[in-house]
Amino acid sequence: MKNIFILFFLYLVSINFNVVQAEASDSTNLYSVQAGDTLVKIAKKFNTTVKELKIANGLQTNSLFVGQKLWVPIIYQVKAGDTLDNIASAYHSTVELIKAANNLSTNILYEGQKLKIPPKKMLIKGNHILMTKEEFKEWLSHHKFKRKIRLIQQHHTWTPSYKHFNGTNHFALLKGMENFHVKEKGWKMIAQNITTFPDGKIAVSRPFDIPPEGSIGWKANHAGIMIENIGNFDKGFDVMTKEQKETIVYITALLCLKFGLTPSIDTITYHHWWDLRTGERVLDNGKSFAVKTCPGTAFFGGNTTKSATKYFYPLVKDQIKKIMNEQ
Repeated sequence: MKNIFILFFLYLVSINFNVVQAEASDSTNLYSVQAGDTLVKIAKKFNTTVKELKIANGLQTNSLFVGQKLWVPIIYQVKAGDTLDNIASAYHSTVELIKAANNLSTNILYEGQKLKIPPKKMLIKGNHILMTKEEFKEWLSHHKFKRKIRLIQQHHTWTPSYKHFNGTNHFALLKGMENFHVKEKGWKMIAQNITTFPDGKIAVSRPFDIPPEGSIGWKANHAGIMIENIGNFDKGFDVMTKEQKETIVYITALLCLKFGLTPSIDTITYHHWWDLRTGERVLDNGKSFAVKTCPGTAFFGGNTTKSATKYFYPLVKDQIKKIMNEQ
């Protein structure tokens, strides 16, 4: 445990150093929010709109925090040897966006030419933001949250299951769950903060600063982040894809790093460990009529504390080390 905390400290130091270096560059398009900033002020400063800032950065509200990182458009002066591909890669954009923003009909550039470089747009519908696991890493690193997170919840949907996913209907499934949670359950919005899909994609839906809702109870929810994994992972039903397995481990490791958590039964919890009637944590001692099998009796070797400790937590710990070594 001591080694993990030391590595975590070094990770934070390395991130802070890299951010300072980036902010020192005159040509960066990653803006650090200052005291007194609002989205309206930042949009005006960079000649864009609040809507464009929210789409580029996956913002679900207008709230900002000092030190939060935002992708913003910049004006770039072309240098000898520049190409649209290289510029797009260097400034978190795409060739198509640059050409559209500058009314370019070809990829030909000339030295001294000034180009507006708009940041990439995230895939957003309503309050749902769809990402790859790599995009989630970036999104998470740029955001700050006011709520204290001490617990990562693992769930499975049971339904929708794999038979309901066709490879492109991420938003339709999210909307279906949202409608059920609001209309049938009476909750304010979709219950989960995060959803993972069989293809490895991730959706952030319920803002992190709003606790999740559901039968797991207040004690788990008030300081928790809820991950809902699409699929029925009870034995004999859906066999989890390699892509979804990798994503679940990866984002759990990222959340541990973000919120300073060491993987254990006290920081990464399964829905199965909580009594539906009382909201109390019962671990492996719950009666079958009082607990769910969620996240599934075949979830990474099972849904018990023993299986989590033997099969799931070691994967998360290894992933934490890999992420830190990549910095």
